[in-house]
Amino acid sequence: MTTTGPLVLGGDFVQDAHSVGAKLRESAPIRHVVLPSGLPVWLVTGYEEARAVATDPRFSSQRVYDRMHRMALGEDAESPFSEDFAMNLLNLDPPDHTRLRKLVAKTFTGRAIAPLRPRIEQVADELLDAMTGRDSVELLESYAYPLPIRVITELLGVPFDDRDQFTAWSKTMVDGGASEAAGAATMRMAGYLHGLIAAKRENPEDDLLSQLVHASEDGDRLSPSELIAVSVVLLIGGFETTVNLISGGVFSLSRDPGQLALLRADRSLMPNAIEEFLRHETPNILSSPRYTTEEVEIAGVVIPAGDFVMVSWLAANRDPSRFTDPDRLDITRPMGGHLAFGHGLHFCLGAPLARLEGEIAFGRLLDRFADIEVLSAVDDLRWRDSTAMHGLESLELRLR
Repeated sequence: MTTTGPLVLGGDFVQDAHSVGAKLRESAPIRHVVLPSGLPVWLVTGYEEARAVATDPRFSSQRVYDRMHRMALGEDAESPFSEDFAMNLLNLDPPDHTRLRKLVAKTFTGRAIAPLRPRIEQVADELLDAMTGRDSVELLESYAYPLPIRVITELLGVPFDDRDQFTAWSKTMVDGGASEAAGAATMRMAGYLHGLIAAKRENPEDDLLSQLVHASEDGDRLSPSELIAVSVVLLIGGFETTVNLISGGVFSLSRDPGQLALLRADRSLMPNAIEEFLRHETPNILSSPRYTTEEVEIAGVVIPAGDFVMVSWLAANRDPSRFTDPDRLDITRPMGGHLAFGHGLHFCLGAPLARLEGEIAFGRLLDRFADIEVLSAVDDLRWRDSTAMHGLESLELRLR
């Protein structure tokens, strides 16, 4: 790889993400690249550099998506994206970010999520019942998608019949970048949530969205647009990561029978295993974007003011300077240190829920089936065409 000029990344950045990430990191932990979407960014692939960028206030998130859309669509183009999404937590710096996160965070603590365990176990068992006795099953369609989407929609109070529509909107928004299709999905989701929030205001129920509608901190409340922006982040963050955690973890275990046997023999390793699945096949390739508010020098690289910067959590999580033998799955590896949920201000609010769902999903799957065989040939597997999410499009299994 040359180090002169921006490096144009192709489809292998997604389809062979670990190899490309390793080559970029070995070349330089921060490189000026052009993403497959056409967006020029400074890409951070080193572990220490990733942590530094995530905590340095000179890398701003304030209205960063507005900047991206103007670059993609033109300064004078009318944005196809809902203005209601502007106040989402990934698009804000303190003090706006601090205020919104304070109003939302207490509903997503580990203590607040723990009572959901019986319901998540029930949903997992129902899905596994439907999978039992079949010659083969497609994991994402049968288990990895429906488990977290059912949990997060029930938690927020979204009607059960609307969950498939939310899944479709989310996938389009996450994978679509600055496209018109992604913009249209934000408009449809925002319109739907306007109506749902109004209903929760009039007739609150025992769900998270009702709590957010009526939540206050020293008299401060979320505005209607803020409620929509927060709800979207919780909806998408509450299931997209878990989908890829489940499918990526099963894929990793299928390639290392020794680790699978170890986990079957010692279920006390399950929390460790979840952390290792998150590190080994990180569910997110890239962080949300940031831009430099001034010229910044980091790791010997000078980044001009106003340029976009993104972190490859996936590459950072396999940095050998931080993790011994990083390409090897090791469910006994000491927990902690990975960046699968980000770092700093924008650390994922949904992390406690994703961890709980992951432990239940894998525990129930191993309880139910003595043998899990991946039928899909490794060379035939496709990863989602997304620079945001690192997840398989499908994974065919035989379960006994």
